[in-house]
Amino acid sequence: MKYNTLIKKYNVPVPRYTSYPTVPYWDRNSFSKIVWLAEVKKAFKQSNQKSGISLYIHLPYCESLCTYCGCNTRITKNHTVEDPYIKAVEKEWMMYEDLFLEKPIIKELHLGGGTPTFFTPQNLKSLIKNILAGCEIHPHAEFSFEAHPANTTQKHLETLFEMGFKRLSLGIQDFDPKVQQIINRHQTFEQVKMVTDNARNLGYRSINYDLIYGLPLQNIEGLQNTLDKVILLKPDRIAFYNYAHVPWIKPGQRKFTELDLPNYELKQALYELGRSRLIEAGYQEIGMDHFALPTDSLYQAQQNQQLHRNFMGYTHQYTQLMIGLGVSSISDSWTAFAQNVKKVEDYLELIEAGEFPLFKGHFLTKDDLLMRKHILNVMCKGETNWDRLDLLNHNFKRVLYRLQEMILDGLINKTDHQILVTPKGKRFLRNICSAFDDRLHGSKPKEQLFSMA
Repeated sequence: MKYNTLIKKYNVPVPRYTSYPTVPYWDRNSFSKIVWLAEVKKAFKQSNQKSGISLYIHLPYCESLCTYCGCNTRITKNHTVEDPYIKAVEKEWMMYEDLFLEKPIIKELHLGGGTPTFFTPQNLKSLIKNILAGCEIHPHAEFSFEAHPANTTQKHLETLFEMGFKRLSLGIQDFDPKVQQIINRHQTFEQVKMVTDNARNLGYRSINYDLIYGLPLQNIEGLQNTLDKVILLKPDRIAFYNYAHVPWIKPGQRKFTELDLPNYELKQALYELGRSRLIEAGYQEIGMDHFALPTDSLYQAQQNQQLHRNFMGYTHQYTQLMIGLGVSSISDSWTAFAQNVKKVEDYLELIEAGEFPLFKGHFLTKDDLLMRKHILNVMCKGETNWDRLDLLNHNFKRVLYRLQEMILDGLINKTDHQILVTPKGKRFLRNICSAFDDRLHGSKPKEQLFSMA
């Protein structure tokens, strides 16, 4: 089947699989805070000394709304919100620390948003210092943060570097002024270059740029110019995302309509342009949507079959337990998920009352764990293997049936105990993973929940 025909055939709404089950298919009715905390204690006991744990801290504030954004944000120019929010996050972490019988060993720490650099360097230093006060730092720890090029100061970079951060991610999306105007995301090439140069001079080991294709008013000439500038600055990693148009979930995206978006043919051309330019520039394709230089740890992890994927995206190392702090953050004990409340006011109120600010979650069944294993393998290794016990599972037999069409289309090769994603199939990882998504196939949503593949 011709490539363009395959693109049309598989351009259906499917998840990005940062988790399995995906959030819309969590069994919220069976969730219990008491059971969740017991799962956290168990996962901590099993893994802390062995591999350490991960922390994700959500800092939701932004001074302006980027209309393309799908994250949980709070828009304000009032910086007095910083101190009470930071104190609440610190208290939430203390509540988790009270569950543990030994010092947490921190292997990963990531600040996401929102805009972490909305907060002053002094407040960020205070937050990290207090979070880490009762912890040990793993010898292979990696600390990273997301930053807006337009408000990341030298002091931000210096302060976070001193606190152990060696990796940062800059949200760029597109340098085209027309695109920046309609998505309300403004930063100049000079600002991005300055932050990049300053970070490298300080000793940051890895710098990531986020780029998006499929944005409103985006065209070939504009993206070509953006790629020229990005390749000139040579970041270590690049996340080249497909814009997810979900205005029924994110009302800010109603600032433009489908008529402003690239049509099917143009969007595909934008993707092919970006992919080919990055590969020509020496970047290697990593899993789905990501590219890295051969010197970067993400590429090396892929080569060593150690690539991992969680709610923070792709990472070069694995931890069993990830604790999410702050509004809307998601935690993962491997056998269970839990998410914090999404409104800042609710979060602050629950923390003040000494309660864990959780409002939903999911306890993984044996079938969930089986499917999660295979989805992660496909996402991170481009292959997965199964054994006799897997084949005895009735749901897994349905998976093998669903894979047949993808075999015929040349997306995967299959043996008796393995599938291997073909070079052609790398573009269709989300679709291949969806064959393992028994919950998606068992209960088709009445309305669209996911962006188009």
